[in-house]
Amino acid sequence: MEFRERTIRTVTVLEPLGRLTLTESESDNVLKDRIDSLLGEGRQQFVIDLSHVSHVDTSGLTTLVRAYLAVRKQRGRITLSSPTTRVRELLSVTKLNTFLDVFATEREAIESLEKESGIQH
Repeated sequence: MEFRERTIRTVTVLEPLGRLTLTESESDNVLKDRIDSLLGEGRQQFVIDLSHVSHVDTSGLTTLVRAYLAVRKQRGRITLSSPTTRVRELLSVTKLNTFLDVFATEREAIESLEKESGIQH
């Protein structure tokens, strides 16, 4: 899995590119491993921008849940932003949107994290 990474103030934005699916050539742990590394560096707030994710299977959903659990275990916050219609429907059907915070835009997701942590911009 490929993804872009950037930091906006105190929030790390991870942007997976393509498909969040199980493949033989790549580990489905890449995203979670990167989040674990960032947590080790003291990062606490994350947005996973799904705007460039075209397809998600059960392995991809598992990856998102594992990332969520890892961040929450370290008392951090993680949100999802910009899911395509297809991905948003999948999150709804699987009820993952009941505990994963999902925002229409990256900006809304970042503002939510900053508001909760008391950061004014």
